[in-house]
Amino acid sequence: MPRKTAPGAAKSAPKIQQNQAPELVVITGLSGSGKGTVLKAFEDNGFYAVDNLPVDLIPTFAKLTKDSPTIRRAALVVDIREGESLKHFPAIFAAIKRDIRTRLLFLDAGDDTLVRRFSETRRPHPLGQGRSVLGNVLAEREMLAPIRALADHVLLTSEMNVHQLRRRIVDAFGSSPDVRLLVSSLSFGFRHGVPTDADLVFDVRFLPNPNYIPEFKDLTGRNARVARFIRSYPQTQEFIERVSSMLLFLMPHYIHEGKSYLTIAFGCTGGRHRSVMMAEEIGKRLQKAGYHAKINHRDWEK
Repeated sequence: MPRKTAPGAAKSAPKIQQNQAPELVVITGLSGSGKGTVLKAFEDNGFYAVDNLPVDLIPTFAKLTKDSPTIRRAALVVDIREGESLKHFPAIFAAIKRDIRTRLLFLDAGDDTLVRRFSETRRPHPLGQGRSVLGNVLAEREMLAPIRALADHVLLTSEMNVHQLRRRIVDAFGSSPDVRLLVSSLSFGFRHGVPTDADLVFDVRFLPNPNYIPEFKDLTGRNARVARFIRSYPQTQEFIERVSSMLLFLMPHYIHEGKSYLTIAFGCTGGRHRSVMMAEEIGKRLQKAGYHAKINHRDWEK
């Protein structure tokens, strides 16, 4: 389904190497075929992404992409929401292809699949309520037939889930060398609740608790003496080595599957000592291994 993005809304692109040839990918296809998911996949892989750009502005956008010193890869969605203006697209597409490397990606799916997706999401079809969903799908397919004939790539999404679709985009269009997995090494306290956005959660309450030592009670796991106390136990060292080894094994596979963000959460009782020390240690190890890791502490001041 199309993304709920205001017309012309864009996401900033990461810094791109200057010697990279400018490239524009135009995404189009049937409503419900996955254009929103695909645009997000391009955005996560280093493309400057724009949803629902008016057709008449495409040549201007293409020129800006070609001339920009930083935006060298761009992707935009054009679809049935353009209405009558969509008739101008074939001529516009032919013109911009002469000026910048441009590829047209057309997303399609079976009629039954599209009807089911609209039924599941309960969203109205862009062509309105005058026909059944199937009637709208068939009408849209006919309207887009001239554009489909121009496509460099036709991708059938009927049998794909979101992760498979993202993977196909990475395989077909590549990934920017500047795009990296963003990792958050997070500490928290179980008494304050488990973070809802955590991808991996490790319970470190099995480690000795510095909270019961008066001189450590008001400190945090970032304090050198507190961290040294926690590290002094053999189970701490073994846990650090095992978790580090597992994460370094997992990271390339997460990246290969197109994952852009990963939150690794370490929890102790209050979120001040053991979890803080562990989030610091693992975060620094991931940084040393070359990953873009941030260290965050949710509950250490509570």
